[in-house]
Amino acid sequence: MNDSSTHSSSTSSRPEYTGAFLLLRLFLGLRTLLAGIEKFEANKSFSFSNYTENMTRMATGISNYSLIPLWAAKMFALSLGFMLVAFGAGILFGIKTRASLFLGGLVYVSLGFGLMSVQEGEGVAWIGMQVLMFAVALIYCRHNRFALVSDKND
Repeated sequence: MNDSSTHSSSTSSRPEYTGAFLLLRLFLGLRTLLAGIEKFEANKSFSFSNYTENMTRMATGISNYSLIPLWAAKMFALSLGFMLVAFGAGILFGIKTRASLFLGGLVYVSLGFGLMSVQEGEGVAWIGMQVLMFAVALIYCRHNRFALVSDKND
């Protein structure tokens, strides 16, 4: 056995990596799931009509202050909450975790693009930190030991 195989096997079974990944997965899953659910809320009431109104308002605001056309902003906005709920649940419960993390991260990248287009620097920085957490979680995904539906390579 050479040093690299010994090092590889010893780091892949360390419980602190599993714990670190679980913390990231729980945080990102809850954050993404709740970000999706909140899109359905208005005046402490949750409904599809609230969702449509909220997302149309968001799309209009983005379109009015950027080069993004209303049809594109609205198409993205009307699917946003559903994507966030689906990917958030997937991350939280460990359902195809790698795919859920990657696709959830792409949603946050697209949210960052929308904020960049309206020159919202503080929001871009906040979203950038979340994208970084998604990237780190993807790196540590091989330490996913608590999943409902494992990825093929786990």
